Amino acid sequence: MSEAKEEKIVFQRPKALCDVVTHYCPGCLHGVVHRVIAEVIDDLGIQEITVGIAPVGCSVLAYNYIATDFAEAAHGRALAMATGMKRVHPELVVFTYQGDGDLAAIGTNELIHAATRGENITTIFINNAIYGMTGGQMAPTTLPGQVTTSTPTGRDTKLAGFPIRVCELVSTLEGSAYIVRRSAYNPSEIRKLKAAIKTAFQVQMAGLGYSLVEVVSNCPTNWGMTPLESLKWLQENMLAYYPLGDYKVKDSVKELMAKK
Repeated sequence: MSEAKEEKIVFQRPKALCDVVTHYCPGCLHGVVHRVIAEVIDDLGIQEITVGIAPVGCSVLAYNYIATDFAEAAHGRALAMATGMKRVHPELVVFTYQGDGDLAAIGTNELIHAATRGENITTIFINNAIYGMTGGQMAPTTLPGQVTTSTPTGRDTKLAGFPIRVCELVSTLEGSAYIVRRSAYNPSEIRKLKAAIKTAFQVQMAGLGYSLVEVVSNCPTNWGMTPLESLKWLQENMLAYYPLGDYKVKDSVKELMAKK
């Protein structure tokens, strides 16, 4: 009688991801990004020294899913809180998890100054071009002509101006070390996203400066689409205005990446 084959686990929940049922809308990519962050934390073995900062918006509930210490900041003030925490405890790995309203509207001042100072903290920025939690209003990242609850005929750039491209903006600041834009709409892009988040954490741990990973995401509910329709719309519309890629990688970061 042949011996039973030993089972080999090839996929399981990361240790740093809480074993809870998600509250996010069907098709929302927040959950995918949470998992990727948890996988990176596991890979780097930094769960006990990692602290996340959750602000206001859909991103606020990240602390329910990522099994590290967390603090909740006032709207737009995640980077200020992260700066203080990192300076008091430089041994920690501190990251903010922010949406487009929090980071690119009320929090823009904190973003610009944290980046220009070269704070050794990391931002994971979810860009879904809309205010998700508060009812689907226009965000700073809403595309020209995009319909929202506050722009029912589409965003008029003559009235509301143009969308803010965060990576392009922050990459001009001297203190920025690693500024990249990724997405999570298919397995290939998810792998690239994981590599970018891992690099961003390693940049922080090496003390090289401010790091930011923007994630071009979707919002099926407020876009009024099915999950699959929203992923197609993301690819056909958002990526033209927010091209994926590396916007700033300092030489010191390139040297770090070459040693991996």
